[in-house]
Amino acid sequence: MKTVAELRTAYIKGEMKPSEAVAAALAVIKEKDEEIHAFLAVYEDALEAAKAADTLYAEKGADTPPLLGVPIALKNNILMKGKKATAASKILENYTAVYDATIVEKLKAAGAIVVGATNLDEFAMGGSTENSAFGPTKNPVDTTRVPGGSSGGSAAAVAMGAVPVALGTDTGGSIRQPASYCGLVGFKPTYGAVSRYGLIAMGSSLDQAGPLTNSVADAELIHHTIAGLDKMDATTITDDTYPAVTTKDAYTFGVPRHFLKEGVDASVLEAFEQHIAVLTAAGHKVVDIELPLFEKGLAAYYIVMPAEVSSNLARYDGIRYGLSVEGDNLLDVYEKTRAEGLGAEVKRRVLLGTYVLSSGYYDAYYGKAELVRKQMRQELDEVFKTVDIILTPTAPTPAFKFGSNEDPLAMYKQDIFTVPVNLTGVPALTFPMGTVEGEGKQLPVGVQYIGPHGGDARLFHIGKAIYDERT
Repeated sequence: MKTVAELRTAYIKGEMKPSEAVAAALAVIKEKDEEIHAFLAVYEDALEAAKAADTLYAEKGADTPPLLGVPIALKNNILMKGKKATAASKILENYTAVYDATIVEKLKAAGAIVVGATNLDEFAMGGSTENSAFGPTKNPVDTTRVPGGSSGGSAAAVAMGAVPVALGTDTGGSIRQPASYCGLVGFKPTYGAVSRYGLIAMGSSLDQAGPLTNSVADAELIHHTIAGLDKMDATTITDDTYPAVTTKDAYTFGVPRHFLKEGVDASVLEAFEQHIAVLTAAGHKVVDIELPLFEKGLAAYYIVMPAEVSSNLARYDGIRYGLSVEGDNLLDVYEKTRAEGLGAEVKRRVLLGTYVLSSGYYDAYYGKAELVRKQMRQELDEVFKTVDIILTPTAPTPAFKFGSNEDPLAMYKQDIFTVPVNLTGVPALTFPMGTVEGEGKQLPVGVQYIGPHGGDARLFHIGKAIYDERT
């Protein structure tokens, strides 16, 4: 699959037409997706939009929108008018979006062509895409393994060569972890850089939309396309919200080595050390740092996130929209609808969130978690006074086998390096740092670059130098 830049060049030169690229994308989906199950819906009407793009290129050439004719896929918790938005949940199985998410409006304005909606863990709750009400997605690298989650369908769509770009959402690593498992680039922006209007909410203070791609340059282009202020989302920020973050030729990377001691595969640590060697050979400085509160991040996240989940999912009651199961009275409708319409992982998080927000427990749990979150931000601010970028593996293991992490706590530990990023609102970029052996297969593993608030451009700058220029 060509990158976005390569497609754009081919279109302008007349070497390929958008209709050919979209037809090829649909052909790959038809050939491979019965096994992979990356998509919940495929939009055949994308061909008509592609033919219109053919005409525009013939008439205007390079004087056309930057993504004109580029086939993309959308995680199915992102609203697209007239298309089903299920969030991979039975409770929204027949819900059709009545408006476009802001990021979809921006992608359409830039000329992108949406070819389908991708699978996910139900309501974006999970790290394997095993929790979809419509069946799991397989990892194209090794179909006996998970693609990660919750944006596993988006990652698989790119990894199997159907599209050069797919949009996901990241609440605790849901773009970066599947990118690591599938050998892709994934980007989680500074909180507020991208509008959440039209995203089916999971954790409102944590969610951000971002791209999964084959190059850092493509991720940067997509991010700049969807980012910006939105009057429909009061949490969106301007470029001057944070102090200017500069780019330079040589950076200082901080490695929290105490954070890497437990639960990380030896093969992942070996690949990580090799990546550090690449950085030092390129003239960058790598130093050890202390981030003691980051070790508390997982515990804090699994209090803050379920609390927000319980609030956001209260709207799915069988009355306003989505599935409705008849009952003897209003409470009976609520109970039967949610019992039938929500999966086990969603119920688990709603129950936990309701508990930590309840009278008598709010201060003991939720209040303390928010205090830890505030202190984590302060800790990061201090560390970024001495380093430019924080460096960790993206996930502690390569992609795991289906069913091997049935214990919810074991699954949650896969997020150990990613959730602190969402709790603190800073940006993070992941890309492949190599492969490791796994039962005769070479499995990709990712490295995570964490930047300061507003440091998105810095991550793109170094990512292009370290990854794009070497692949």
